[in-house]
Amino acid sequence: MNNIFYEMIFKRKSFHLFRNVGNESIGENELKDIQDAYSGFIPLNPEIKTAIRIIPEKETNCKRGGEYCILLYSEKKDGYLQNIGYLGEQLDLYLVSRNIGTLWFGIGKTKEEPFEDMEFVIMLSIRKISDDSKYRKDMFKSKRKSIEEIWEGEQISGVTDIVRFAPSACNSQPWLVKNDGELLVYRYKKPGKRGIMPADKVSFYNCIDMGIFICFMDICLGHRGINFDKKLYPDTGEDKEYVLNAKYRLE
Repeated sequence: MNNIFYEMIFKRKSFHLFRNVGNESIGENELKDIQDAYSGFIPLNPEIKTAIRIIPEKETNCKRGGEYCILLYSEKKDGYLQNIGYLGEQLDLYLVSRNIGTLWFGIGKTKEEPFEDMEFVIMLSIRKISDDSKYRKDMFKSKRKSIEEIWEGEQISGVTDIVRFAPSACNSQPWLVKNDGELLVYRYKKPGKRGIMPADKVSFYNCIDMGIFICFMDICLGHRGINFDKKLYPDTGEDKEYVLNAKYRLE
């Protein structure tokens, strides 16, 4: 993972509304750069075909003041939601490095047809940010679960304290890591609690969230110089308290 991604973790924020961010536009060359950059990102599963399309935000139901929306498409195969989350978070951090603000827009809809043999999964709303002060000033003031709520066992400095800032749908933070010599990463759903998301959408978006979280995990371990062997497990979105998504053997 690119070290710049680690730095961008501390800068990024979700622009729930693009307001007072300047009047700069995203140029044609930048749009091409985004497409080119995406083609070089590392997927969780290289056998799953994905693609992005960039269209004006006004052609979607997203009305957050963005200039464009990036539509993420994927084949529907086992693990495709985690895979698109993993790729999409690399895209998120890349965009921040280009001073382009982002918002994961989970309830996004578009009139665009399926792309080749892939279906629309989720979108990011984006806009050029002319003033750096509009980004996050102190990540640690962000509202997140405590370390104790998302991590069991021995903590890893520079990893445990950073991965909890991964973005998630409705800030649901549906993850739990158990360190028993190996890192076991679970999609975790607290019994009887689902937040404000429609019940039939919780597992869909939380599977995407797990891909985002695994991306953060890989970036943080890489930044610490910790080598690892990662094994992924299929997550079909079952309504269970714990669903194993990944196992890390640290070297």
